[in-house]
Amino acid sequence: MTIIFQILALIAVVLVALLTLRGGGARRQAVQRIFMLIFILAAGSSIIAPQVWTFAARLLGVGRGTDLLLYITVLAFLAFVGATYRRFRRLEDDLTEMARQLALTREQAQHHAPEE
Repeated sequence: MTIIFQILALIAVVLVALLTLRGGGARRQAVQRIFMLIFILAAGSSIIAPQVWTFAARLLGVGRGTDLLLYITVLAFLAFVGATYRRFRRLEDDLTEMARQLALTREQAQHHAPEE
């Protein structure tokens, strides 16, 4: 059973990488919200009924529910890092474009300003 979980975890890592490295848009935001909702529900269920996680871990061959939660947390953190990286890249691109436009506007204003 452990190999099944390893394969599922690797598939999850690849899916997270594809989702975070792909283009943005409303669809990606919707997927992020769904994952966040699932993560919140998983966190709540781990508090209320930890035996469910132990049962799920044994089904997947992980052993303990805490280990399964750790793996899921690592995947969620990976998704967060990827999404944050994409957001900062987009902000840097926007800032660069704004600086270019400001420089061009200042240059045009100085070029067309009446000389004193």
